[in-house]
Amino acid sequence: MAAPLTTLLDEALESWIFTRDGVIAEAEAIPESQYDWRPSPSSRSVTELIRHITESGLMPAGELTRPDGDFHRRPYPELLAEYAGHVNGVSGKAALIGLLRDSHAHGLKKFREAGELLLLQTIRRFDGIRGTRLAWLYHMVDHESYHRGQLALYVRLLGHVPALTRLIHGG
Repeated sequence: MAAPLTTLLDEALESWIFTRDGVIAEAEAIPESQYDWRPSPSSRSVTELIRHITESGLMPAGELTRPDGDFHRRPYPELLAEYAGHVNGVSGKAALIGLLRDSHAHGLKKFREAGELLLLQTIRRFDGIRGTRLAWLYHMVDHESYHRGQLALYVRLLGHVPALTRLIHGG
């Protein structure tokens, strides 16, 4: 039996764990031979979407856990390069799924080390408004959940059954 959740941070991280596990399950449902597929010329490929999800976890996890965190500290491309510059060169199904797992473990560790008190403090968000870091953590999870849905749609469009559908139907 899992330990009871005792803090707001525990609850937020549980939400991120559920979402990232779902992203990984959907990525695993796509054969490696289809990782360059994209639903339209202007859409991200499977590989690009996985890279984006990884970057979108690493960058906010890094900035939210800095005592001097501020999403206007540097221009957005520079923040991405600071936290996730290594992501763009990763390819291949096993390496990309490993990247999802490793970056998630890294982010969870950073949030746990930072602690709940820091997450209850404010940060300047991308829109310039101050808000709690915890609220922005939930925004990060919501963003990742959005892309999880995209991956599930990719799975379906590629002729496979999405992982969440298989789970619901007991398969």
